[in-house]
Amino acid sequence: MAFAELLERAGGVGLFQALQVVTLLLPSIFVPSQLLVDNFSVATPGHHCWVHMLDNGSEVPTNLTPKALLAISIPLGPNHEPHRCRRFRHPQWQFLDLNTTATNWSEAATEPCVDGWVYDHSTFTSTIVAEWGLVCDNQSLKPKGQAVFMAGILLGSLTWGFLSYWFGRKPMLSWCCLQVSVANTSTVFAQFLAYCGLRFLSAFGLAGIVLTMATLMVDWTTTCRRDFTMTVLGCSYSTGQMALGGVAFALRDWRALQLAVSTPFFAVFLISWWLPESARWLIITGKPDRALQELKKVARINGHKEAKKTLSMEVLMSSMKEEVVSARAHPSVLELFRVPTLRRRSCCLCVTSFAIMFSYYGLVFDLQNLGSDIFLLQVLFGAVDFLGRGANTFLLRFFGRRVILASFQAMAGLSILANILVPRDFQTLRVVFAVPAKGCYGVSLTCFAVYKPELFPTSLRMTADGFLNSVGRLGAVTGPLIRITHEVLPLLPPFSYGVIPIASSLVLLFFVPETRGLPLPDTIQDLEKQRPAAATGNRREVVITESTWF
Repeated sequence: MAFAELLERAGGVGLFQALQVVTLLLPSIFVPSQLLVDNFSVATPGHHCWVHMLDNGSEVPTNLTPKALLAISIPLGPNHEPHRCRRFRHPQWQFLDLNTTATNWSEAATEPCVDGWVYDHSTFTSTIVAEWGLVCDNQSLKPKGQAVFMAGILLGSLTWGFLSYWFGRKPMLSWCCLQVSVANTSTVFAQFLAYCGLRFLSAFGLAGIVLTMATLMVDWTTTCRRDFTMTVLGCSYSTGQMALGGVAFALRDWRALQLAVSTPFFAVFLISWWLPESARWLIITGKPDRALQELKKVARINGHKEAKKTLSMEVLMSSMKEEVVSARAHPSVLELFRVPTLRRRSCCLCVTSFAIMFSYYGLVFDLQNLGSDIFLLQVLFGAVDFLGRGANTFLLRFFGRRVILASFQAMAGLSILANILVPRDFQTLRVVFAVPAKGCYGVSLTCFAVYKPELFPTSLRMTADGFLNSVGRLGAVTGPLIRITHEVLPLLPPFSYGVIPIASSLVLLFFVPETRGLPLPDTIQDLEKQRPAAATGNRREVVITESTWF
């Protein structure tokens, strides 16, 4: 907890923190575009089998309407619309008779789409599904491709946690921005397998951006403003979701859309080099000289002239002596489970992280089943997410992290379960239930980002963050994949999306402590002091709030 005092000596919260937030807003706005672009670039347009008589302009009979040609060439599917995956072997002229029912056809009279498909281009001029035929027998390739992307984020979340401990937060942020921009830009020139590989690399880097960006913000923010800063970061994610809906509406070709959401990361790579390294990490890893330089740099930007006198190597080393000693042992994931206090927190947060991401991505990757105008839905989801995340600023002032996270997880789960009772034809009503669930996840994700680093000491914070992100991304991989079972068990996906977050909320309420108003713990011993220090921490928060302006 001593680093909080050093940060106060560097000016507390001021101009530097404002500039840091502004700098990190650009990547945080475009991160959701990378995560959710599949809603548009991999959208499944309406389609039917290519038929000579229907789709070969030179052979179309002039005396028949397109509707009549469709009736004699394509059988009706289960929803009484033209079948998407089968066609008649020969024209069924009898269906031109108004007294003949078009549903009376035999499987033997049809065949698969051996000549390919004809796609509806009224919504999208080009999508990956249409270009590479990811429909009918190949439709499972779509969720598998999404799972490959999520697997990249899963592995990246764990890997970047270790790499950022060894090499620092700032270099990893810059490298990840470059990796995302290069890999995702290259997808426009690739075939499907290469595309999946490049998206895996992009996702791998994207995990590093999310991880290091949030950690840099937390490490350079005082206790009283930490929740506000993370809320601003969360609201920028919501803004990115709304912006994606507008960009996708303007760019209906998947390649143009990919370039539009990828090239901004080149700019982030160039401007990220001014950011200072985390002084907290520098001290813990035995680089006090650089840490002192960074603290003085921040104090200079904040206009805190007294820092030249109050910040010295002696003050720094005496303040962080215990923390440096406790961090000499190199952290590993096993460290999270050796001490009973850490083990209980790690297990409970694993459940929470998995539940949130499992249900969240199951919901946001299913826009086409909620309504026909997916552009408006994306903007609407982003708007309600913004309101949910913005509400955290006020909620966190009056309620504890644990109560907020548990209650909004439960409400999201209940909204999803209620949607099970709504018939698929009532799309407006389904949206009415889905939108509050998305808003609840906006609150939950932002609160979790604030709550998570407050439960682990400095030496294990990045390791814990990377590990929990990996568990969460495992949920993100499982969430979309479970939709494959929809044909056999149609209630299993929505039931899972609703029940799991409700169970997670109960785990939080019973087994995880409250951290509101407490400084970030620097050692494992600080974790034991958190509960008795709660009252003191709350009083200290009021004093700091009155002396800062951010």
